[in-house]
Amino acid sequence: MGEDEIKPGATAVDISPNKDGGVLKEIICPSTGESPLPGDRVTVHYVGKLTDGSQFDSSRDRGEMFNFNLGKGEVIKGWDIGVATMKIGERSTLFIKSDYGYGPTGSPPRIPGGATLVFDVELFAFVGEDITKEKDGGVVKRVFVAGQGYETPNDGASVVCDVKGSCNSTVFDERSVEFELGEGRAINLPKGLELGLEKMKLEETAELTLGSDYGFGENGWSDKGIEPHSQLKYEVTLKSFEQSKESWQLDAGEKLTQAKLLKDKGTKFFKNGMYEIADSRYIKVIDFLEHEIALQGDEEVERKELLKAGRLNAALCKLKVGDFIGAKDLCTKVLEENTESAKAWFRRGESYYALNDWENAKADFAQTLVLESDNKAAKNKIALCEQEIKKYKKKEKKTFANMFDRFAAMDSKKEAEDLLREDPLKDISEWESSQTSVQPSTDVNSIAVGGDVSMNMDIDQAIREDKVNGSDQD
Repeated sequence: MGEDEIKPGATAVDISPNKDGGVLKEIICPSTGESPLPGDRVTVHYVGKLTDGSQFDSSRDRGEMFNFNLGKGEVIKGWDIGVATMKIGERSTLFIKSDYGYGPTGSPPRIPGGATLVFDVELFAFVGEDITKEKDGGVVKRVFVAGQGYETPNDGASVVCDVKGSCNSTVFDERSVEFELGEGRAINLPKGLELGLEKMKLEETAELTLGSDYGFGENGWSDKGIEPHSQLKYEVTLKSFEQSKESWQLDAGEKLTQAKLLKDKGTKFFKNGMYEIADSRYIKVIDFLEHEIALQGDEEVERKELLKAGRLNAALCKLKVGDFIGAKDLCTKVLEENTESAKAWFRRGESYYALNDWENAKADFAQTLVLESDNKAAKNKIALCEQEIKKYKKKEKKTFANMFDRFAAMDSKKEAEDLLREDPLKDISEWESSQTSVQPSTDVNSIAVGGDVSMNMDIDQAIREDKVNGSDQD
C-alpha cells in the first residue's frame, strides 16, 4: 500500500450482510431520523475515487444530484447496502470491495478489475415507490419486511392478508381478509390497496399511501369516519395467495368456461351497484375470448355471444362510472362485428351524448329506431339531441353576431383613429406647380419660387425699397 492510499478510519464499521468486510462505512456527518427502505427512491450526492485517490466520477462536479430506487439492483450492490443504512442529512464514506462493486472485470477505462472503491455519499431525500401506471403519485409503496421469491398475485388470485388502515394517524380498519384480487371493493378495500397487493411478494409487509382517487374518493366511508377525498395509509402483510390462471394457460374450452363464470360474477356485482368491479370482470371475459380462434360450431357461436355481452356490459359499466370514451370504443367494437345490435347503437349514442357530440348521438339513436321502431328511450334521446343541437346553434349564432358586432366596432374605431392621424397638409406639395404660372427669370438676381405660393423676388428692387424705407428711419 502506498503512503497516499485512502484507508478506512478507526470508526469504520463493517455493514456487509455476511460481515466479510466487503462494505465498510465511516460516518463523516451523522444525522438522525428514519433510513430509506427497499424500493424507496433516494436522492444523493457522491464522489467516487479509487484507493490511490484518483477520482473517477462525481455528481457534485456535474452539479446534479443522483436518484435511484433502493434495493432494485439499479446500482452496485455496495451502494444498495450502504445507502440503506443512512439517514437524511448524513454524509458517509463507503469502502466497497470489488465483490460488491464492479467485480474482476471492473468498468473500463476508469475502474480496473478487482478495484476497491471509495465513495463519499450524502443522502438528501427519499420517497416511497410510485407504483401507479400513470406515475401520478396515487399509490406510494414502502417495504417494511421483504417478501419471499419472485411471484406476485395477479388479477383474480385468491389472497389472504392482514390489513391495517389509518387516516390522519387514526386506525379505522384492522382485520385479516381473504378475497379474490380485483373484488376487494366488495369488502371495503380500496382499489389502491389491491394495486399494492399486485406488487407484493409472499410474506412481504408494506406501507401503502393512497391518494383520494385510489382510496374511497368523493364518497368517503362514513361508517368509519372517513371524509370524502381523504388520504389513507395501509400497512399490509401478504400471508398467502394462489394465482389465477392467465388466458395463455387455458385451452379454448377452459377459456369459454371461465368467461361464463366471469360474466355471471360481473352481473352479480352490477346488480349490487359495484360497477367498477363488474367492469373488471367483463373486461376479463373480453380478454379470454377476443383472440380465441380454436372454437367451432356451437361453441364458436357461444364465444361470439359471450364476447358481445362482455363488451356491451362493460360499456354499460363505463357509462355508469363516467368513462364515456371507453364505453364508446367498446360499442364500436361490437358494431364492427354486428351492425344489428340495437344495444350497441343505443349505448354508443349515450356515450356521444355525454361527450356533447349530439349530431353523432342523434344518428346512433336513429339507427336504434331502425332496428327497434318502438324503442321509447331512443325516441326521447333523439328529442333531447335536437334540443341540444338547437340550443348550440342558437348560442353559436349569438356568438357570431356578437363577434361581428365587435369587429364592426373595431373597424369604426380604427377609421376614427386613422382620421386623427391624417396630415392636414398631405394634399399640398411644394414640388407641384400652383395655379399661378411662374416664368423662369432671365436675371440671375431674380429667383423664382414655386409651390403653393408663387412670387418673383427681384433683389435690385428689394435694395431700392430698403433705401427708401431707410430714409424714413432715424
